[in-house]
Amino acid sequence: MTTSSDVKAIVREKYGQAAQRVTSGKTSCCGSGQAIDCCDPITSNLYGADQQGEVPAGALEASLGCGNPTALAQLEPGEVVLDLGSGGGIDVILSARRVGPTGKAYGLDMTDEMLALAEENKRRSGLANVEFLKGEIEHIPLPDNSVDVVISNCVINLSGDKDRVLREAFRVLKPGGRFAVSDVVVRGEVPPAIRRSMELWVGCIAGALGDADYAAKLRAAGFVDIGIEITRVYGADDAREFLAAEGVEFASAAREIDGKFASAFVRAVKPAACCAPGCCSR
Repeated sequence: MTTSSDVKAIVREKYGQAAQRVTSGKTSCCGSGQAIDCCDPITSNLYGADQQGEVPAGALEASLGCGNPTALAQLEPGEVVLDLGSGGGIDVILSARRVGPTGKAYGLDMTDEMLALAEENKRRSGLANVEFLKGEIEHIPLPDNSVDVVISNCVINLSGDKDRVLREAFRVLKPGGRFAVSDVVVRGEVPPAIRRSMELWVGCIAGALGDADYAAKLRAAGFVDIGIEITRVYGADDAREFLAAEGVEFASAAREIDGKFASAFVRAVKPAACCAPGCCSR
């Protein structure tokens, strides 16, 4: 059985290797604009040509997300944005351009190699309103009520304590602040044995919540105006190569997983006014 600590170790190793591959000059096996993880259908083709032109190549090549939160989140000039699990910094840099010089974009990541790559991408971008922080998303190193928007790109589902992550996101958001993340969700039931195999597909499947469970956890953290918009549905063929490598018989697995996993854009809002003592700084 895959534990949360196992997943964190796998994620740290995979993301570190991804950063090293970029810094060593090895480009994507899929070509420009694709994830370096060899055409993973979850991480590929997420950014349009206009956005690709706004970031250094190293930020694009290190992207291991499952969506494009900066294209869906409504960012305004002067706002402060926090990206949870910022990797090579692509969404931080795109956000920094949206909020302009009077705003700021923070990126939080736990992987030294990704942070080093992000700092280099920041230098190449020439942006002064970007700051990368080292830490885990369960313990955000920012004060209460300090950011306008929390974004993330297929990272929250990898946490072993999603409730803590959502409480932390709620804490650092200003009253009226927005939660706007891309993540993988599960639609319907998946047999435990198949799910355990799929959880090793760390391109984002590990730890994915059901869409109703995700909404319930957001409500428990204090959020309102919750919405989950499906942006990409994964078929069984997307996982064919991976399942074969894991020794899973494809025909039987296909019936259980086809259409059950999807990328989604998850929205929520921190109430503009406290409804109970202490609710603004949970």
